Amino acid sequence: MPGPLREIRLWDPLLRGFHWLLAFFVTAGWCLGQFGPAKMTLHFWCGYVVAGLLLFRLVWGFVGPAPARFSHFIRGPGAIAGYMRGMALREPSHWPGHNPLGALSVIAMLAVLAAQVSSGLISDPDDYINVGPLASSVSSATRSKAVGWHELGANLVLLLVALHIGVILFYRFWKREDLVRPMLTGVKRVRDRES
Repeated sequence: MPGPLREIRLWDPLLRGFHWLLAFFVTAGWCLGQFGPAKMTLHFWCGYVVAGLLLFRLVWGFVGPAPARFSHFIRGPGAIAGYMRGMALREPSHWPGHNPLGALSVIAMLAVLAAQVSSGLISDPDDYINVGPLASSVSSATRSKAVGWHELGANLVLLLVALHIGVILFYRFWKREDLVRPMLTGVKRVRDRES
């Protein structure tokens, strides 16, 4: 049976900063990639910042505070299925950290963004201006294919961001649980659970 509710300091300041900086630079990079200017210098710099943030998150996933560690929130299929059975209930989950389904979202977002940064680094759109800084390290065929991968990645990022926002709204209005405030303050109401 679930335990009583209590407030805990959940998300550390570095993780919260990572989250909001990632949201800003991914949005800025996506907008610059879609709407210009034609010379993608600012788009490249957004990508470099995203790459640095992803490296930070990878390290923080192993050495950061417990709620930030991958071992704290990555669960197996049984935990995911168990969590999904209660998704439709109109009550907050008060999960202490990323729930098992949310963990999949985190891993998917990090993986797609890593692939997006990687494809951008090796892309060569044949305009002689917006060539990725590592394009000369791969074959001509790979450079050309990376342009398509980068465009596909942009669509996947947009899809994952839309899903992320949709889930936040679902939790806010259907489950009556605010997921944004804890990412701003670091404090969340959670319910103790048996392992």
